[in-house]
Formats: sequence, structure tokens, C-alpha cells
Amino acid sequence: MSGPGHDGDHVPMLSAEDISVTLGGTNVLSDVSLSADCGDFVGLVGPNGAGKTTTLRVLKATLSPDSGTVRVAGDPIAGLSSKQVSRRLASTPQATTLSFEFTVRQTVEMGRTPHLGRFERADAEDERAVESAMERADVARFADRPITSLSGGERQRVLLARALAQETPVLLLDEPTSNLDINHAVNTLELVAGLVEADKTAVAAIHDLNLAARYCDELVLLADGEVRAAGPPGEVLRSPTLADAFDARTLVTRQPGADAPLVTPLADGEPTDRTVHVVGTGQQAAAAVARLVAAGADVTVGVVPAGDAAAVRAAELDCEAVTVPPFAGVDDGARERATDLVRRADAVVVAGDVGDGNESVVAAADRVVAVTGESVPAIESARTTVATLETLPGAVAAALPRVESGKQQDR
Repeated sequence: MSGPGHDGDHVPMLSAEDISVTLGGTNVLSDVSLSADCGDFVGLVGPNGAGKTTTLRVLKATLSPDSGTVRVAGDPIAGLSSKQVSRRLASTPQATTLSFEFTVRQTVEMGRTPHLGRFERADAEDERAVESAMERADVARFADRPITSLSGGERQRVLLARALAQETPVLLLDEPTSNLDINHAVNTLELVAGLVEADKTAVAAIHDLNLAARYCDELVLLADGEVRAAGPPGEVLRSPTLADAFDARTLVTRQPGADAPLVTPLADGEPTDRTVHVVGTGQQAAAAVARLVAAGADVTVGVVPAGDAAAVRAAELDCEAVTVPPFAGVDDGARERATDLVRRADAVVVAGDVGDGNESVVAAADRVVAVTGESVPAIESARTTVATLETLPGAVAAALPRVESGKQQDR
């Protein structure tokens, strides 16, 4: 993504410069600028009411700004006819309410309208584009069903197919994953990313920050109608920036298996400013470490295999961890070091796969908080608090006074 001021004769495929919009006496957008080249996937992110949908309306020329200019391939969009715009830009709306009894195929065929003359009928090339679009959006099996008979997520994919059938160099997508299950959400963004790799340009409003970070090349963070940050996901998705835009506390780490930030929202509540030892492996244990650190806990981890997600997260957050080589099992030395950390901790959290080798480590705990769905080896149920990842910091905080009281009595 290029900034509003470009070097030399470079012309981005799509650009908006100093866009301002007032609706009903309210400033909705103020001096918003962005640009995208061929092969760019740009995500618009921000809280509800930030101006993402309004920005897309301006980009696709369905809303005229009070000031500023939108250009497609260097041409001001205000000077293009609606058919010329439709040959360059295809879009999907956020809402999927459709009341007409068109079939899915007929709806997708509407994407070919910009390529047909007034009295021209669709030919084999148009049919090929429609069939290909339905297959890519995974709606071909619904081709002869009325679109009103489909679920919201299925309709969302039909509208994406219609945009794909339009075969434009630019795609504008308003919350393309909002009504989709996680499988179809990922497949949709994989599809868009594949089109971008083939030199299309995509700009999408995406509410899920982690999906946006994983698939978009650049992000534009909007809040109160203004651009608060723009650039690669790692530069935009930072806790202070997100606090400013969303008025929320977050912890930003790395997504496993991807060079992308992972944003974890943190609930307001009593901070856990004590020592907590985490026993377990995998993503659940890694998430527990992240949430506890963000809540203010001094976290230790182990025993855990080196390279496991929990060990990696501990290293990222500068937490002490007792590790062993992968597949080596828990040796006596590692078990003793982890047991010592447990005895020094105010509480122990078990999450993910604890493993047989850690049973005696957990058994040394005064108080255990178990993440939902995990077994707690060698600990009586009366000494265990159950929590979800979302409620974990609060559950640990609630357990700590009882732990400290017990330790005082032992002394």
C-alpha cells in the first residue's frame, strides 16, 4: 500500500485522498486517505461506527464525499459512468437481505451486466465466468435454489460469487466473513488472497482483527472517522494503538505458524499480581500464559517440550520455563525444577495436555485452576477451581486469597 503522496509516476490501482463525509450533520469521515496497488490486500479495521462501510461506499462511488478524490487506475471515479465503474470495481454488501425470488444462478449472472450491451445476451464466455464464480465461492450446488431459501452465510457467499463473476481488477468487500462459520470465513479469505496473488486488488472491511492480520498485506485502522494507523499488520496492531481506537485492553503476541500478530482482548477486572505456574502444552496452555501475563501475573511454565506453543509463548513474554527436548519425556531434574516453581507459586493453572510426567508437579500445588475441559491429575476436586480462558485471570485472582491464607497458616 502506498501513501497518499506517491514518488515519481507511480499510479496505484485504487486511491482515496483526503476523503471527508458529513451525514445528517455528523462528520462520518475526516481526511481519510489510503491506496492499494495491484496485488495488494488491504483490510479496513476498527470499532463499530468507525467509518469502514462509509469508506467503502465512497470507494465504489455509491456515496459522494464532501471533499477529497477517489481514483481508479489514476482516473477520478467521479468522472466515470456507472458502467465504467462496474467494469473496474466489484463489491459485496455487509447486509445479505434479499427479497426477490431469483435463483442463485440468476443472482450470480447479474455480475455479468457491466460487460453486456443494452440488448446483448450472455454468451459462452459469460456462462464460463458465472460457473467459475459459483464454484470458487462454493455455491454451485445451490445454483437452482431461490436465494431467499438460503441461510445468511450462504447468501453472503452468493454475493461474493456475483462479485467474482464481474471479473474486475478491484474487489471491495464489506465484512465478507461476518455471517460465515470459521471454515467458510477462512476459505473466503484464502480465495481473496489467491485472487490478489494473481494481481487483483482487494479492500475489505474485516471485524476479526486476527483474520485481518493473517490475510491482509496492509491494514488501515479507522476510529471516529479518522485513520489512526496504516501499514503492515505488525505495525498497526499494537496494544497502545488498539487501546486508543477501541478503548480496550489487549495483549498482542504472534499467531502460531504465521508471521502475523495475535490480538487477545482482555476483560476488565481485578489484576492478578501474583506468581502463577502454568502446566500444560499446546495452544490452550499458550493462551493461558498470554492471558495471565496480560493480567499482571508473574508466570512460570513447565515442564513443557522445547518448541511447544506454550514454550514459545513463554519465551516471547519473557516467562521462566522448564523445558525438555521434544519426545524426551520429563526427567527427574526437570520435574524437580518445575515442582520447586509450583511450591513458590500462589496458584497453578493446568491447560492443554498435561501429560503423565507432570502429575507430581501438579500434585505439589496448594490451589489449582483448571481450564474447562482439562483433567486435573492427582488433585481432589475440592481443591480445584474450573475456568474458561476468558475467565481465567478472574478465577486465579479469586483463588489467591485462599492460597495466601493457607500459606500463612503453614508458617
